[in-house]
Amino acid sequence: MDVKQNWPKLSPRTLLTCILILAVMQAWASPLQASPPTMPAGQDIPTIIDISTVERTSLAPALELLEDSDHRLTFEQIQTPVLQARFQTIGGISPNFGFTSSAWWVRFSLSNSSSQPRQVFIRQDYPLIDHLDFWAQNDGGEWQHIATGDMEPFHQRPVDHRLFVFPVDVPANSELTYYLRFQTQGALNIGLFSHSPLNLTNMISKEYLALGIYYGGFIVLLFYNLFMFLTVRERTFAYYLIYLASYGLYMSLHNGLSFQILVPDYPLLANKALLVLLSISLYGGTLFTRTILNSKAIAPVADRIAYAMQLASLAAMVIAPFVSYHTMIVPLAILTVFLCMHLVLLGLLALSRGTGTARYYMIAFSALLLGVFVYMAKTFGFLPHNAFTQNAFQIGSLLEMVLLSLAVASRLNELKHESSTDALTQLYNRRFFNDQIQIEFNRAQQQGQPLSLVVLDIDHFKRFNDRYGHSKGDSALKAVAGILKAAVRKPYTVCRYGGEEFVLILPSASVSDVAILAERVRRKVEKDTAGVFDLTVSIGFASLDADNFSSPEELFIAADYALYTAKEAGRNCAMDYSACQVRRKEDLGRAEPEAAIDGA
Repeated sequence: MDVKQNWPKLSPRTLLTCILILAVMQAWASPLQASPPTMPAGQDIPTIIDISTVERTSLAPALELLEDSDHRLTFEQIQTPVLQARFQTIGGISPNFGFTSSAWWVRFSLSNSSSQPRQVFIRQDYPLIDHLDFWAQNDGGEWQHIATGDMEPFHQRPVDHRLFVFPVDVPANSELTYYLRFQTQGALNIGLFSHSPLNLTNMISKEYLALGIYYGGFIVLLFYNLFMFLTVRERTFAYYLIYLASYGLYMSLHNGLSFQILVPDYPLLANKALLVLLSISLYGGTLFTRTILNSKAIAPVADRIAYAMQLASLAAMVIAPFVSYHTMIVPLAILTVFLCMHLVLLGLLALSRGTGTARYYMIAFSALLLGVFVYMAKTFGFLPHNAFTQNAFQIGSLLEMVLLSLAVASRLNELKHESSTDALTQLYNRRFFNDQIQIEFNRAQQQGQPLSLVVLDIDHFKRFNDRYGHSKGDSALKAVAGILKAAVRKPYTVCRYGGEEFVLILPSASVSDVAILAERVRRKVEKDTAGVFDLTVSIGFASLDADNFSSPEELFIAADYALYTAKEAGRNCAMDYSACQVRRKEDLGRAEPEAAIDGA
């Protein structure tokens, strides 16, 4: 299968339409930019965090904020009494501004009431901050400045970690104040914590173990589906690979891991790759959904909407490298929400129409949708920034990827069923028969059990087709198939061998059992089609229990010989191969004396 044939060809008009869609989303999203948190009444004095007795604590109760709407304030200006008085406490909540164009200054104080100096690490738990500056005083009282962020080279970070970690030393019996400046084109989430060295080490160990399990699962799914695609050449697996690979890479950039490991010296590349990979994952996810649910057939209107969003995702991928992050991330965030909602709608439509994979798909994407909504609500400032809201996307995506593998497995079963099923009669086809008769023949020989084979042919079917047409001929074939399915139960198997010929595989069936079944089938076809199609059938059967056959092919040839013997005997009857052999010997015995007389 050539995947390229399903890649949309974008005309200039289509591309312009997609750009306009993204522009409208950008304009519509402008009012959604969050306002700064409201300062609670009676919270004018912030809490000073005492780090002498705690291993880990949130710094939210100690934070004071100052908005710099035009990005002009310097650290020296911040130190003036006028601006110092403008800092406001936020009452212990974790600041979440959504998409904001302002820069934000943060001030907090730490105290050490013990008689020994303490080293602690200040951690900012959201990695997608373009520019993050940190100021702390050294032993001489001089301010030390660290400039970092995900738009700065990774080596500028004081601690080699995917998040922002700043080491500070707090002298014994002292209190020190620290400053940070946040500026970013994306969502601004401030999540500051203080850790002891041991606590930070333990947390990082558990964190990277969890990330290893998370991305290990992605890699396993990636290689599994790559193997399946190379094996069965089914496009569903190719589309799932596009979605899986792009989404996994996007998440690794989103949590700062790929920036740390893959492109530490190319922050702009990492920044642009976020938008491109998100666009590709939306494109691949939509393409995968439309294919696995067959939405074009079951819901044409909804499929066209999904296709339009798919093209919008593709347009975003093309545009993203050439515009600012802020210009693209807002419409992409909105597109993500609406696209996820629409994909779930497609799943519901497929579920209502009884599509086999829809139930697995719905469970998987419901988990992702919940994670997306929680994370986007946090991104736009409607939910607080915390461990759950920050990682909701990853939790939902992990559940979705695991559950979606069930949908892919279900699709594989459907493909297997389709490859072994006759499209017209919905019976097993000749390919399945060839495989199954070999399995049953080997089992019968190994276990010393009987195995019988029935070959059945509709009498004068070519004449029927010529007289009534192929459409009615197809209806007649389906009618006979329905009679066979009703008359033959498991473990017996009914297959359409080809044309008007059917075969029945009957494991553990003796000659007498087969004779009774064959006669019952013959009578039922004659009776049930009377007045509608007026069909009769000729039947031949052979048994491994009665004769010594060395291969499935010999067994089939014997049953087929019995079938044509039944046709020669006048049709609409069932013949046993063993009885045919006896009759043939009798005929040969009678023919020999007559030949001798003629010779005399």
